[in-house]
Amino acid sequence: MSVSVGALTAEAQGAAEERISVATQWQLTWWRFRKHKVAMVSGVVILLSYLIVPFGDFLAYADPLASEAQRGLIAPQSIYFFYPDGSFGPHVLGLSGRRDPVTFKRVYEPDPAKKVPIQFFARGYEYKLFGVIPTDRHIVGVDAGAAEESLFLIGTDPQGRDMWSRLMHATRISLVIGLVGVALSLFLGILLGGISGYYGGMMDTVIQRVIEILRSIPTIPLWMGLAAAMPRDWDVLQVYFVITLIISLIGWTELARVVRGRFLSLREEDFVTAAELSGCSQFRIIFRHMVPSFLSHIIAATTLALPAMIVAETSLSFLGLGLRPPAISWGVLLQQAQNVQTVAITPWLLLPAVPVIIVILAFNFLGDGLRDAADPYAS
Repeated sequence: MSVSVGALTAEAQGAAEERISVATQWQLTWWRFRKHKVAMVSGVVILLSYLIVPFGDFLAYADPLASEAQRGLIAPQSIYFFYPDGSFGPHVLGLSGRRDPVTFKRVYEPDPAKKVPIQFFARGYEYKLFGVIPTDRHIVGVDAGAAEESLFLIGTDPQGRDMWSRLMHATRISLVIGLVGVALSLFLGILLGGISGYYGGMMDTVIQRVIEILRSIPTIPLWMGLAAAMPRDWDVLQVYFVITLIISLIGWTELARVVRGRFLSLREEDFVTAAELSGCSQFRIIFRHMVPSFLSHIIAATTLALPAMIVAETSLSFLGLGLRPPAISWGVLLQQAQNVQTVAITPWLLLPAVPVIIVILAFNFLGDGLRDAADPYAS
């Protein structure tokens, strides 16, 4: 019996070794990545976050630009899933407004006598799904009336605009800026770093001097100068494009340095010489033979650059040097929580910081898993 069990174990081990020996690099990477549970969970979190990009209007139940001073700074509502008689029905309590005799401001308090049922896939403001399909369906809403008049899941801002709906739109813009910015930085970093390391000589000298000049420019004065240089009559799309372009043009230098160093060590390797002798083009040698050999370094740099891009946009917008109203981003939303008094009285204005923290942590954990998985033969 022990002999047969041993034989089965040896046979299974041999089958596993044969499977590994014929597997492609991408298969080995995936098998190793699956073992990193934290990275897998982080990947799901990032995927769900980026699903907000095409479905932001669907997830928002109120027009993010609709303001009403009378509804300013309403606290988040609690969601109840059962009525007092025990029957199931998601609902929130209606609000009753009154004038504060001390501050003369209008304040709202929950009224247990008013129950506002929550309806799924309800009708609301009109928008175009994927920018093409006209519709007015939203993931949640109310049975009657406009949702922005009675539903405030995470409260309202000083202008009475719904924070949940604005957060959905802000997530879409901030994540896309990070993705587009990293894509441009990745392209420039690999291209210019590869050219610098592969060809050397005068071209290497010129590219390295450009990198040194860009890295020597003080960051804050640069952003202040760029913010002052942007025309105030530019619309949101123009500012969006320029911010993305500028962040990308500054962010490629670090990756270019890493790529150059790797190319300097790889260009004398035997497999590069063999590819040259076999007649491969220089473009094929760079992107087909040399770049995949240090893919783990590129993945690590990319996953670190993505959260850095997101934080850069958020920080610049928070300081008033990036996107500005009526654009909506995480940094724009956090501009309203710049003083201690606001945070103490209306803490829900800090809620946009929560997705920033979650996404940044998820990107870092995902980067750790991808970096390890990209080198399948490592112990």
